[in-house]
Amino acid sequence: MMKLKLEVRGYDSTIISYLSPVLAGLLTILCGSILFYALGKSPTQTLYTFFILPISDLYGVTELFVKAAPIILCATGLTICYRANIWNIGAEGQLLMGGLIGSWVALNLLEVEGSWVLPVVIIAGMLGGTAWAAIPALLRTRFHTNEILTTIMLNYISLNILLFAVHGPLKDPGGYNFPESALFSSSETMPVLVEGTRLHFGVLLAVLAVAITWVLLSKTFIGFQIQVLGKDARSAHFAGFKESKLIWIALLFSGATSGLAGVSEVTGPIGQLIPTISPGYGYAAIIVAFLGRLHPVGIFFAGLLMALLYLGGEMVQIELGLPLAMTGLFQGMLLLFLLACDVLIRYRIVLDRTKPQETIATTNLNPASGE
Repeated sequence: MMKLKLEVRGYDSTIISYLSPVLAGLLTILCGSILFYALGKSPTQTLYTFFILPISDLYGVTELFVKAAPIILCATGLTICYRANIWNIGAEGQLLMGGLIGSWVALNLLEVEGSWVLPVVIIAGMLGGTAWAAIPALLRTRFHTNEILTTIMLNYISLNILLFAVHGPLKDPGGYNFPESALFSSSETMPVLVEGTRLHFGVLLAVLAVAITWVLLSKTFIGFQIQVLGKDARSAHFAGFKESKLIWIALLFSGATSGLAGVSEVTGPIGQLIPTISPGYGYAAIIVAFLGRLHPVGIFFAGLLMALLYLGGEMVQIELGLPLAMTGLFQGMLLLFLLACDVLIRYRIVLDRTKPQETIATTNLNPASGE
């Protein structure tokens, strides 16, 4: 019987590994072109509307960075987790809790003015995301619970807590019954960096997070321990590295950056607490982390690409009448082709021609017979 199987290649090419995201991007564009043609749209015009038109002026470029900031913040934290082989899928929930806790503090300081108010709100949001990430860290280290399941389920819990808050205790009494909080004061919102745009201080925080992540992974002993744990847990144990401590560090760091992403959104371009803080930034950050090869610099550029997909999806909806679901479709194709390219880089497909072993027939299975 012949069958196909995957066989490990005898060599590992670093260059080809880093070219994998480029190839995945090209395949995504190719399949997208075919899809647009099938929908009766010109592939050239649609691709231009999707990838070029959104950033054809200064305002569009600044919007690209505004969209990319929360994605990059979430992805930097996820990188630490994934380098340690900790599968945190909960950046979305940690982002929502960061935005919720930060908003609660901001609403309690509405009447207060001072330069210290915004830092307090930001720190509160980071602590909110950190506390939410502490739950799967505790369950993993104390009860050996699978963090994939706990972080996914906590995403839905955080969303429902947010919905309860904006429909209940944090709803603006003068907001005509809309599920949203009161607008934050000027002391509680991010300063705008470019006049006439929405480019805010949170973008600089995202760049700072990229720099801190790079230093942590490449220049500190903790970063070295995290990478050893991810590559070979047994070696980490033999070296005396404490796995529980590293799990806590990775998850809390991820929670802090995701919480910072959430509070940056509500104090930045949104300016209040609403049910739709995130259109899925935490989930998109998972794709960005792997698209950037779990490297901070790669994540920065992958985050810009993912932000462009969000802007492009909105643009083709406005200009060409295509559904907004195009954004999710392109994200899915990008992840699919990235995983496929990675598999084919590390393995090759071979035809297995081995014959199954013939069964030996016995006429007497009674051991007492002596035959």
